[in-house]
Amino acid sequence: MREESLKFLKRLIQTPSPSGYEVSIQKIIQEELSEICEEVRRDVLGNVIGVINKEGKPRIMLAGHCDEIGLMVKYISEEGFIYFTPIGGVDPHILPGRKVYIHTGKGRVTGVIGRKPIHLLEEEEKKKIEKIEKMWIDIGAKSKEEASERVSIGDPITFAEELENLTEDILAGRGFDDRIGAFLMVEIMRELAEEKISASLFGVSTVQEEVGLRGARPSTYAIHPDIGICLEVGFATDYPEVNKKKLGEYFLGEGPLLSRGPNINPVLFELLTQVAKEEGIKIQVVGEPRGTGTDANVMQLSREGVATCLVSIPLRYMHTPVELLSLKDVENTLKLITSFLKRLSPEVDLRPR
Repeated sequence: MREESLKFLKRLIQTPSPSGYEVSIQKIIQEELSEICEEVRRDVLGNVIGVINKEGKPRIMLAGHCDEIGLMVKYISEEGFIYFTPIGGVDPHILPGRKVYIHTGKGRVTGVIGRKPIHLLEEEEKKKIEKIEKMWIDIGAKSKEEASERVSIGDPITFAEELENLTEDILAGRGFDDRIGAFLMVEIMRELAEEKISASLFGVSTVQEEVGLRGARPSTYAIHPDIGICLEVGFATDYPEVNKKKLGEYFLGEGPLLSRGPNINPVLFELLTQVAKEEGIKIQVVGEPRGTGTDANVMQLSREGVATCLVSIPLRYMHTPVELLSLKDVENTLKLITSFLKRLSPEVDLRPR
């Protein structure tokens, strides 16, 4: 991968972007797209949309959501402790003892999520998961007044972990779900900006996916695409204690996950599979028996319907501060989508047959 692209990815991962608080990361994505696209705009929800070859056919929407899970300041106690609520699907197991950043109008405040030490826990307390409303963040304040001078109700909170190389290929980081999708969208647009392709490309960094697929719905409606390509993360199952009989078997480094099922246009699935075969790209097929919990779901059902596909990066430890992925899978996903779009006929018939 290009060194500049890796720097861009690191910048995205280090930028806080809990759902509803995506302004900072969207400014970065808008800057990148402005160097690539004929037109870039941001809508009222905060989705960033870049356009290449606006009058081309068919009309393609590439979507990756830029928001991450996080926490929010809910209440400040008289003693100066901060109580919080989740933004998106946060696992209470992983919270005690975490270092966090509270993002305020005055700058970043560091805190730690506190809990009674194990020495002081009753036997029954040791066996259960503490409820989020019984946890607190300690910022070293001595009173509500002192804490309130530094943080406000509604301030977003992120985990302190950032991007780390475990090996040359394996990265660990906070919020790959789904800032890697937004990253891929930009890199696909970059790759195709100088190519003579028949399609019209609308690259979208969507917002608020983690709280109900909210950004993709109005952006898809506004763009009115013929084809929607959702760039996401999916479950790798190549680590202990995963039920492969239920979830399937998927590996880091063995290629992008290509979903198949009711949410996926069968013609697009066949075309992508054929391109992967011709290009020698490994893919891993995921059976999805219903609507997926991704932007692909709302993209497919916009207006009179959109031919939609879902291409995902295998990810370990989703919705934790230490998500793992393989750069090899990222590069192969980039190659698969760009190769597919270069081959795509303006007269492609997307009706199931």
